[in-house]
Amino acid sequence: MDIKKVVLIPDSFKGTLSSTRVCEIMDSSIKRRFPDCEVIQIPVADGGEGTVDCFLQAVGGRKRTVRVPGPFLDPVAGFYGILENEERTAVIEMAACAGLPLAEGRENPEKASTYGEGGLIADAMEQGCREFVLGLGGSATNDGGCGMAAALGVRFLNKEGKPFLPVGGNLLELCSIDMSGLHPALKECRFTAMCDIDNPMYGPLGAACIFGPQKGADEAMVKRLDAGLRHLSGVLARDLGRDVSGLPGAGAAGGMGGGAAAFLQAQLRSGIEAVLDTVRFDERIEGADVIFTGEGRLDCQSLMGKVVGGVAQRAKRKGIPLVAVAGSIDENTGDIYTSGVSAAFSITRKPVPFREARKSSEENLAFAMDNILRLLEIKEGNKAGTKG
Repeated sequence: MDIKKVVLIPDSFKGTLSSTRVCEIMDSSIKRRFPDCEVIQIPVADGGEGTVDCFLQAVGGRKRTVRVPGPFLDPVAGFYGILENEERTAVIEMAACAGLPLAEGRENPEKASTYGEGGLIADAMEQGCREFVLGLGGSATNDGGCGMAAALGVRFLNKEGKPFLPVGGNLLELCSIDMSGLHPALKECRFTAMCDIDNPMYGPLGAACIFGPQKGADEAMVKRLDAGLRHLSGVLARDLGRDVSGLPGAGAAGGMGGGAAAFLQAQLRSGIEAVLDTVRFDERIEGADVIFTGEGRLDCQSLMGKVVGGVAQRAKRKGIPLVAVAGSIDENTGDIYTSGVSAAFSITRKPVPFREARKSSEENLAFAMDNILRLLEIKEGNKAGTKG
């Protein structure tokens, strides 16, 4: 097979390799076998930490650092990316200003705020950005996006009619929402929120019950947080006319999914679909001979809104072979081959525990890629053995 153009679009191998590093190893392997091949790298992140860097590498642009309030309102060096495209798109990840790492050692979703997220959005608007991609992942918060909205001019009033800053622990004090001071530039903006979960705002499968414990909430706090989000949802429906109570994904990032939909009229989309559209994937794979994707573990969930599944659908529509390379492949992978995956390979060379396998992940990936590429050489009739 004469390989002239290859597209690389892997997810990270969780706990071992970033998607950027996977791209680098794949690229190096391809260039050894096919030195004249055009290789397009599109590393992917899921909306959490690393999302901005992946977009900037895939599309080009610059990272802007801004001092904004962190999860507990102390100043942090937040950042976002401005992409080099016609829309002047800003990519903002919650992890940059309200992420769990910023709350390490003092985790408390009753006190954490998304205020810094609003600060980053405001700064991006001042830079001329009108298209926004919000990564909803890795947050330390449970305020339903109220902090973000407050930073953008929304006023939250208690029963005395006095404004206050809602956080997870005081949402029940909210009596009304005043949108009259909303930043005027928001009317010109369009927001897409990367959301790979369909959890509702509240309830047994809601933000607090499912994700609260990993943010430091005990059982009693979870109940309080859930009650607060339920109350917020009712006020949003009454004062804004935006009922997010049944919106899939509203519970993402401590209710930020619902808040983004209500305050910013954001569209909640599968993370991979948002990535593929933003990086102009359909356009960039034109003329490709093969696409490589992958993730840490290939299983039946891989086709359900994740990178492999999203890429497979697009590759199938274009009739381009897609090779999935994974750390391991589950016995039950579902219907991957009729969904657009041409072939799947595991990089694991011998049965060892993950804690051992991860130490050799780079070497194993390079070894697997070299063997796949040797096979492609053979198909073309090349003398594979002459290249080492």
